[in-house]
Parts: sequence; structure tokens; C-alpha cells
Amino acid sequence: MRFDITDLRLFIQVAEAGSITAGAERSNIALSAASARISGMEAELGVPLLERQRIGVRVTEAGHALLHHARTIDRQFARMKGELDEFAFGLKGHVRLFTNTNAETGMLPDILAAFLLDHPAVNIDLQEHLSEEIIQALLEGIADIGVLATGTIPEGLESFSIGSDRLVLICTPSHALAGRGSIEFSEVLDQDFIGLHEEAAMQAFLAETAAHLGRRMRFRMRLRGFDGVCRMVERGIGVAIVPLSSADFFRRFLRLAVVPLADSWAERHLKICCKDAAELPPQGRKLVQFLALRATTDTQPTR
Repeated sequence: MRFDITDLRLFIQVAEAGSITAGAERSNIALSAASARISGMEAELGVPLLERQRIGVRVTEAGHALLHHARTIDRQFARMKGELDEFAFGLKGHVRLFTNTNAETGMLPDILAAFLLDHPAVNIDLQEHLSEEIIQALLEGIADIGVLATGTIPEGLESFSIGSDRLVLICTPSHALAGRGSIEFSEVLDQDFIGLHEEAAMQAFLAETAAHLGRRMRFRMRLRGFDGVCRMVERGIGVAIVPLSSADFFRRFLRLAVVPLADSWAERHLKICCKDAAELPPQGRKLVQFLALRATTDTQPTR
């Protein structure tokens, strides 16, 4: 196929605007040239991408397939340009690191800070996602390295164990649940919760787990980070589920009771994952090695 990035970006604009005319205007391309480019793409593929209607256009099934890939390529192209532009300012490396909530709020900040201090010419693009989304991003080449909590790593990825964390319930010391040695997730679903924002990977996981039990978590308030969550819990506004590492940190200066969740999934085994550590860019390999050295568990790769 002889498409270029201009063709793909034009198609995205036409599809989103529902009109070749509007798409051409958004792309700063003459209407005749835009029509010729779209027709050329259809001729190259041998299938219609747009259904011309009396007013505007409708994207065909083939067009939707192309649109998905075009958006992915456009994002990757923009990321590539951004990373290369940074070399003009002395940057020597850029690592795309996807992580789950546990690692992002627990072990990673201190480790990444130490790494960046040792490597001042490296930039890290850190994004929070569900573990399943991280695996897909690694397989598709969208992420360089992933830190996630999952039991099964699919074929095609290497993984290194870097430790574990457990999800726990936190509440005030006077709360009725404070004296429990452990508790099942299903037992606390009638409580008022303080939680993270809906897009947080850990929050999405908990909501899905509750849904499998035929229940819903009832939130009194959502915040952006565990600092605010723990402070609200200390004031008696509700209970919360957080990683033990976060609970241990905040109860140094907040009055919190911690009750471990007894569910098997509450034990979160953290792993570094990548497609092939040997094929990562140099700074990516250094970050994997740095994370592995800071871990307290086995760091041998598994396939």
C-alpha cells in the first residue's frame, strides 16, 4: 500500500467530520485534492472506504477497520516526532512505561526518581492502565515496558518478578470492621466508600470484581490520589481499598486501621514485562535492569 501520513490523517478528519469537504478544510487540503486522495486509497485497497450520501459520507466496515489503524499510526507518528524533537534539547532516550495503580502509587515513584537522577538525559512517559490493557499495549508495540499485576503472561512477552503488594481495607480505628484479622471483599460492599476517579485502573478492577458478585460499590467521594482518600477515611467519611504499601505509608501520620482482604486476587504479584529486553532501546534496557536490581524477588526472565 502506498499511503502516507497525510492520507491517513485526512481520512481520520473526513470520518470524524462525516464529510469530505469538512475533512479537507480541517486538513488544510483543497477539496479536489482530498477527493483524489480518498479515491486513490479506495483504488489501492480495492474496497470502498466511504459511502457517499446526499449530505456527507458514511464510513463503511472496511473504512472503520482502516480508521482504527490510522488513529494508531497517527498517535505513534506524533509520539515518534515528539521523542525525536526532544533530542534537539539534549535528550538521549525516551521510555514508554505503562503501569497499574498499585505500582504507580506504591513502589515506582521512589525507584523512578532514583533512575532519573542517575540518567538525566532520559525521559519517561508513564501511563496508568489495567494489567490487561498493558499486555495488549506491549504486544502492539505501543508501550516499551509494563509493570503489572497478573498471573499469566502471554507468549511473546518476557516478564521479571519485582515484588508483591496486597489490597487492604482502611477505616477509622473505631469502625466496626477495624478489629477484623481479614475480610472478604463481598462483606464490605454495603459500606460507603472513598475511591479513586473512575478512570483509575485499580478502581476499574474493583468495580468489575463487584459486578461479578452482582453488586455495586457505593461511593461518597472520589479523589485523584491515595493521599486524599486516606485523609477522608481518617475523618470517618467512609472506608477505602488501597494497596498495603500506601496504607503503611499514610498511617505513619494518619489514624487508620488496616484490614487485609482475604480474597486471593487481593495479593498483587508485580512483574516487569516487555517484548524482548535485548531488543529494547538502550535506555529501556537500563530501566528494566534498574527495576530488577531494586526488586527483592527473583529477576530471571520467563517466557
